[in-house]
Amino acid sequence: MTPDDGNSDIEVLVEGGEWGRIPPDAPTLALRAARAALAAANAPGGLAILLADDARLAALNSAFRAKAGPTNVLSFPAPANPEGWLGDVALAFETCRREAEAQGKRLEHHLQHLVAHGVLHLVGYDHETDAEASVMEGLEAKILAGLGAPDPYAAERGDHGQS
Repeated sequence: MTPDDGNSDIEVLVEGGEWGRIPPDAPTLALRAARAALAAANAPGGLAILLADDARLAALNSAFRAKAGPTNVLSFPAPANPEGWLGDVALAFETCRREAEAQGKRLEHHLQHLVAHGVLHLVGYDHETDAEASVMEGLEAKILAGLGAPDPYAAERGDHGQS
């Protein structure tokens, strides 16, 4: 468990997969991405990030979304509460690694993107419509640039930046 030493209460739990070994600093990268997302959204509050394996995410996906199989990231927004707890974000190692390899991205950058994406969902951002997606994707690109990671949507737009 990695407690946050910033203004928000953020915990990173490594439960499975090879997180912490590949990349070796995955908990720190996740923490930095969560802090950056909260700052960009001007949304203080606490959250937990679970770095798990595909089996754990498949179980969560089935239990909470009635969908079979793992997914890369899940967000569980908390109901309004006086403690300012925003919710939980969970990532699946094997799925994230496969996606990063398939997209020609560094796993570190993909991890940070998915954490930022999940945290933005906790604070109310969504991508159900094209307008919502444009806003959320723009904010994600800004967050990642601040972390030294490339724009995750550049390839979709035909930009040719290094991942």
